Amino acid sequence: MKPHSDIEFTAFVGIDWSDTKHDICLQAAHSDEREFTVLLHRPDAIAAWAGALRQRFGGQPVAVCLELAKGPLVYALQKYDFLVLFPVHPATLAKYREAFVPSHAKADPSDAQLALELLLRYRAKLRPLTPQSVPMRTLLRLVEQRRRLVGDQSRISNRLTDALKQYFPDVLAWFPDKDTILFCDFLTRWPTLKQLKRARRATLLSFFHDHHVRSQARIDERLHAIKSATPLTDDPAVIRPNQLLVLALIEQLRVTLQAIERFDAEIDAVSETLPDYALFRALPGAGATFAPRLLAAFGEQRERYHSAAELQRYSGIAPVT
Repeated sequence: MKPHSDIEFTAFVGIDWSDTKHDICLQAAHSDEREFTVLLHRPDAIAAWAGALRQRFGGQPVAVCLELAKGPLVYALQKYDFLVLFPVHPATLAKYREAFVPSHAKADPSDAQLALELLLRYRAKLRPLTPQSVPMRTLLRLVEQRRRLVGDQSRISNRLTDALKQYFPDVLAWFPDKDTILFCDFLTRWPTLKQLKRARRATLLSFFHDHHVRSQARIDERLHAIKSATPLTDDPAVIRPNQLLVLALIEQLRVTLQAIERFDAEIDAVSETLPDYALFRALPGAGATFAPRLLAAFGEQRERYHSAAELQRYSGIAPVT
């Protein structure tokens, strides 16, 4: 494929996107006339607009400038091979707007026109969006979604810890690792100290053995702690609401942990299909979690980074991000 600066575009488009509609400013090549359109964010509307562009310009390349590099609109437009997408950072467009609108007033058609002007004036400095292979893009989205799930896990664990501190703090000391199925199952079965005190020793032993707790010393320590534990409070007005909250949070945590496990399995399977994975997996300290994230960050397109400093800025470890 030709470098984007050498492509003869038949038209140039600036888009200001939103969740429900997109404002579009179009200028055909060798023309000074600009056309403004509002495109509803519906698959059929986007398909009809792209089809009309293809028919009007004979399927020849059309340059499109917009403020995002991923998202529903980008995914919809990437289906059309004649559209060449040029993503710009929202801050870039905001600064460009400030140069001409000191009042900072924002209007969607104006932003679409500014995006078009950026494309017309500085196209040589903009990089077109070039998708990586399907496995690499799959891995990238898998590690992003997994990281969000880990954030959900942390938030749920923090709320769970706070609720237990209100009426059943001892269990937090018995199970330092709270993000486990063992912890979830224990609280599902015995959500209060009063219920736990009623459990027989044989029942508790069977529970720990069924959950693969093999250290007899650890089991004995927990059994002794349970037997000698003293309730923090006997107030039902404190215990019952927090108990219900704990049970609700436990179910959320359980589902989240299971989802992370499924993501880990999928990430491992996809990573193994990528030729560079062995390189990142061999890095000291990378491990099963960080090796795929490093691979996704570097990607397959080595030309994305012209120097180590660019990669440092991308990762956030350089003074200037």
